Amino acid sequence: MKPYNICIVEDDQKVAELLQTQLVRFGYEATVIGNLEGIDAEVLACKPHLVLLDINLPYYDGFYWCRRIRQHSKVPIVYISARSGEMDLVLALESGGDDYLTKPFHPEVMMAKLRALLRRTYGEYAEAPTNEDEVEVQGLVLDVHRHTVRSASTSGEIVLSLSATEAGLLRRLMEAQGKIVSRDDLLGALWDDTQFVDDNTLTVNIARVRRKLEELGLPTAIVTVRGQGYRLEVEAGV
Repeated sequence: MKPYNICIVEDDQKVAELLQTQLVRFGYEATVIGNLEGIDAEVLACKPHLVLLDINLPYYDGFYWCRRIRQHSKVPIVYISARSGEMDLVLALESGGDDYLTKPFHPEVMMAKLRALLRRTYGEYAEAPTNEDEVEVQGLVLDVHRHTVRSASTSGEIVLSLSATEAGLLRRLMEAQGKIVSRDDLLGALWDDTQFVDDNTLTVNIARVRRKLEELGLPTAIVTVRGQGYRLEVEAGV
């Protein structure tokens, strides 16, 4: 089986080479992006299974490039940055990232995060193919393969794209049929190595899904049940 290809976007050549060496040592292919003026085109040409993306880059920051990549690809993106502020994590996820590593980080922590995300996306924990293309709850329709959502109650047909994480969260809530889904349940369903997941990551992703549903005219569809978790009430949002 051909190894996974990891694309590295890092302006510090020494750090980029260290990351590349580490990934190759663990059996991955690793490509360092050289042209930092056209990162989105370089990444798409690389056809990676996952992208490691620094935030502090010349020309434009990593948030900008993540948004550009997301216009054309749903490839998993993990930010790597010396920034450790909570707002940096929020911006990273808001821009379409899947996870965040704060420098300096232990190589084993990085590899655990990457392995978990690769398994979720492509490996044994990836969503199994089914004959069911869509999940529907009271007019809210999730395309589980294309990662899009629409609402039959929306005036005019609006179809919104979701990240893989957003789609997974929404699907878990929809399949619960209005029952409460705990935070631990959501974390476990989406990130198998939960010991390396900041609880804020779930909070930010829930907020992103809420905003998508608000665009569909469902501003209060995700209900927070204090101390217990979340449930989906589509009728309450109509």
